[in-house]
Amino acid sequence: MDWFGRARIGFTHSPSPLPLQRKDGTTTDLLKVCEAATPRCQMNPLLFNGHIQTMWTAVKEHGPHVYYRRRIFDADHKTYHGTYAVDFVVKPHQDVDAALPPRTAYFAEEEFNNMASDDDRPMLVCLHGLSGGSHEVYLRHAILPLVESGDWEVCVINARGCANSAITSGVLFNARATWDVRQLVKWLRETFPNRPLFAVGFSLGANILTNYVGEEGADCPLKGAISVSNPFELDVTNKALQRTFLGKEVYQRVMGSNMKKLINCHKESLVGKTKLDFDAIDRLTYLYEFDRAVQTVTWGYPTETAYYRDASSADAILGIRIPFFAVHAEDDPIAVREAIPYEEFKQNPYTVLVTSSLGGHLSWFELGGGRWHAHPICNFLKVMASEINLDAIKPTLANGVADETKHTHFYPVRRKLEILEN
Repeated sequence: MDWFGRARIGFTHSPSPLPLQRKDGTTTDLLKVCEAATPRCQMNPLLFNGHIQTMWTAVKEHGPHVYYRRRIFDADHKTYHGTYAVDFVVKPHQDVDAALPPRTAYFAEEEFNNMASDDDRPMLVCLHGLSGGSHEVYLRHAILPLVESGDWEVCVINARGCANSAITSGVLFNARATWDVRQLVKWLRETFPNRPLFAVGFSLGANILTNYVGEEGADCPLKGAISVSNPFELDVTNKALQRTFLGKEVYQRVMGSNMKKLINCHKESLVGKTKLDFDAIDRLTYLYEFDRAVQTVTWGYPTETAYYRDASSADAILGIRIPFFAVHAEDDPIAVREAIPYEEFKQNPYTVLVTSSLGGHLSWFELGGGRWHAHPICNFLKVMASEINLDAIKPTLANGVADETKHTHFYPVRRKLEILEN
């Protein structure tokens, strides 16, 4: 039983967590690092369940000030063509661009071209939630300690059309849209060859990130990744949301409305480039209706549930071969508890899941207005970057069994949707 906002903490992990070597020569393991990174979870007692925590996010809170410079990247994949926007955290500036989110302005061409560096400062790539962007309060709370330390570089990849970015092709984002993050990580690796790269994803962005890390497997360029409030099994979360009044008439309705607004904002750009029925989109109400009208048409899925099953990241957990830390609230009313792949986490020594009994969806409001999820995220990243010998992590074994002989007939990240290569 939770008392006065004190949430219970639980860890799910392999019986033999990934061994890690510290820079001072001593040893530890992934579970110990995650446990040490996770402080006690004391929520605001007035926000005593997941619904209230989640709905409190609608309260207009300015949140911490983080400043960005934006760069538009051209996609390098002939199938997933178009552009996407990346916002890089920079020092405070006075530039104002009314077409962009607050405290965000475009890079000057010369400034961007001079970004390349051989420094070894750690760098974090962030992926936001559904229809969000770099401006989201939960994201800014999570990265603020890293930004204030001055020791980290941070950037946020905005899903296509989000955060006032343009859509320049008929290719939109979906829950398994890993191609833009793959290209960005590749660009970062080439531009900053000595920087250890990490990533954190929130909600839908966590699902995308988990799929990306699972798809890359032992070849993943990242040194570590964090998943926050991941829906994991989208078909399960969809059915759970439709079961209850709040799930359907609040969460499904709000998310459906947000996505409909996003499409309508870019309607002019999409007409002629897609087969979308915009009249039908105008009539829809719920998120699953949006996915039926947009994702199935865009990607060729026969139903929205086929899309959910294919885009889910639960199986990708088994393909991960870098240190991976998942943070989740058990009372999350959107990324519901029944969709958490507990058994998959137990199978993979590269992964650890921490759950709190309270916190809602991307909420975790503490007394005083802080957000608890920022603590385990930043603590984990700081320890991994400053104390752990990252070069000593050799992604060759899973549960003590060589990867090539593990799951001989099961491929964790096999897509049912055919991907055309360059």
